[in-house]
Amino acid sequence: MPSAGDTRTPERISEAGAPRGNPFGARFVAPLYLGASLNPVNSSIIATALVAIAAALHIPVGDTAILISSLYLTSALAQPAAGRLAEEFGPRRIFVAGITLVLVAGIVGSLAHSLTALIVARVLIGAGTSAGYPAAMLLIRRRAEQAGHAAPPREVLGGLSITGAATVAVGPAIGGLLIGWAGWRAAFWINIPVAAVALFLALAGIARDPDPVRFGSPRALASRIDLLGMLGFGGSLTALMIFLDALPRLDWPALAAALVLTAALAGWELRAAQPFLDVRLLVANGALTRTYLRNGLTLMGTYVILYGLTQWLEVARGLSAYQAGLMLMPMGVLTALAARVVSRRAAVRWPLIACAVLLLVGAVATLFVGSGTPIAAVICVTAVFGLTSGAGTVANQTVLYQEAPAAALGTASGLLRTFGYIGSIASAAITGTAFHRGVSDSGLHSIAWVLVAISALVLVMTVLDRQLARVDRHHTNQPPAGARNPGPAPSTEPPGAEPPRTESRSADMTTGTHTTPALDPARTALLLMDFQPVVLGAVPDPQGVLARAGEALAWARAHGAHVVFVRVALAEKDAAAVPAHNKTFSQAVAAGYLTDGTAATAVHESLKAGEDDLTVRKTRISAFASDTDLRAELRARNVDTLVLAGLSTSGVVLTTLRQAADEDYRLFLLADATADPDPEVHRVLMEKVFPHQAEIISTADLAALSTAAA
Repeated sequence: MPSAGDTRTPERISEAGAPRGNPFGARFVAPLYLGASLNPVNSSIIATALVAIAAALHIPVGDTAILISSLYLTSALAQPAAGRLAEEFGPRRIFVAGITLVLVAGIVGSLAHSLTALIVARVLIGAGTSAGYPAAMLLIRRRAEQAGHAAPPREVLGGLSITGAATVAVGPAIGGLLIGWAGWRAAFWINIPVAAVALFLALAGIARDPDPVRFGSPRALASRIDLLGMLGFGGSLTALMIFLDALPRLDWPALAAALVLTAALAGWELRAAQPFLDVRLLVANGALTRTYLRNGLTLMGTYVILYGLTQWLEVARGLSAYQAGLMLMPMGVLTALAARVVSRRAAVRWPLIACAVLLLVGAVATLFVGSGTPIAAVICVTAVFGLTSGAGTVANQTVLYQEAPAAALGTASGLLRTFGYIGSIASAAITGTAFHRGVSDSGLHSIAWVLVAISALVLVMTVLDRQLARVDRHHTNQPPAGARNPGPAPSTEPPGAEPPRTESRSADMTTGTHTTPALDPARTALLLMDFQPVVLGAVPDPQGVLARAGEALAWARAHGAHVVFVRVALAEKDAAAVPAHNKTFSQAVAAGYLTDGTAATAVHESLKAGEDDLTVRKTRISAFASDTDLRAELRARNVDTLVLAGLSTSGVVLTTLRQAADEDYRLFLLADATADPDPEVHRVLMEKVFPHQAEIISTADLAALSTAAA
């Protein structure tokens, strides 16, 4: 059955009416950029305050590492949680609530007189700032939909990345200046004016969430947001942090607890009706999972340098906090420049490869840095990591936006940051281990060797990831980001011209090579079946198959073919009529995720129905088992040919194709606009079964197979 994790759709947060004027003007994007920058700037600004805090509180410098890891742990938990809450209650509400919490945290930190109080302030900062990025991603997507744009302008998403990436690197410089001028408390009270400005801009520039808040019963609310999943995720990450924080001592109980809690979390999420951490999606969507891992490892390398080198400069080289922060300023500038350059490019594969290569170059260069190394050379090394941070952050965000299910973009965006914070927690552990006997050149070189291993792994992962090339091809074929959805492209074939026939080789050995017959669009219906959020989450590469379905729809519009949208949904009377022995639909009724009238069972937002299109609601697997007499509708349109695309291959596609074949329709099956949760089942059906009843083609073949409309 489809994953219920995709029942959360942007339709919950869409506003009626498109925004007037420039939908992505400064009034709208300014609070988003400022709010999204609060987390990374608080992550980095503390780096130059650790030595001063340790001296003021009369504790070892190593003990202040908890101020780094506490914010990272909180952020790792809160980022996807904030995204989920934004999907549930509205992104503006969560965005404003987060900024308000940062304001409170700034006051708490400014008045703190103990390490415990500072830890509380950092936890509050982590929780509050975590709302900025996932809520901003949802708000940007909502604004693009309101304006009728195919996608938000690249500069907008790029600006979000630039803001975050640049503030990570310039944070130490800002922190060094503030701390040198006003003391270590400046690292906390600076949040008060910044959060106040962000709050004012958000209230003035971001439209209210249109839907009222619906809490329901506590039990229903806990189920909708998967509270147990959130708690399990938090427990497993906490145990992992305890293990990493204890290094170089091996805390085996903490590691065991982390593994047990992770296994329990996975088991729970596989059964949860609306999982917080969609395990099936992570397993099926390899491109998304690899993006998380690549982003986490890259940021691990960047943060190791950010924290390790800062401490080394202050202790081993005797620089002040201000001087150490100032030395990292070129890193921040190059981070912003690299992010801006990459944000203007549609391609992501080569920027990510370049990012991995630069990470490796910087790691190797760090091996030769020591107490006698000229300051200019040290600055050059940090600059390499600035390029890595800027390019990697933007490119990975682009892949995320492409690969993540639209219905769960908030949670998916939060998870991207979570993996980054897990990398940051690990970086703090690496730095603490290397410097546990004192900050020295040998400790810095130990960090560099770890960096070499990390960067080599990132490079191998990136070079071997074929999905990145597909993402680049998809962007190449898309209209410019920010442009309105174009109408159908006119046919370039002269009227009455005989279209070329294409050669198609079937994988079924009994079929062999043959000439695929042409089709007449006027007598053809394109059936787009079960392209619904509730189904998309169960198949690998949902965005890819959606894109191909969109191409098939554009072909039908351009060539005059009929379009039929098929969706599966159960009204109350349909659910009551399902017998208990129907394994598939009795489970769906019990889970409640095929309920008609919900966003989860609507046709996906990217596939827009036209006035002349037919939409049928089916109550069983086959498209012919619908509340509309599909046979009669097809006969009325004089249709004798069906082009099929849908989810899943072993479900609606298999049953509909077999039934249509028995009723003597000419059948074409779009292999690249069809998918199944089990890739092996998909392959066997495509290669061994379907070729006996249908022509197996791709969406790219449609134009060549079309004849002029009669």
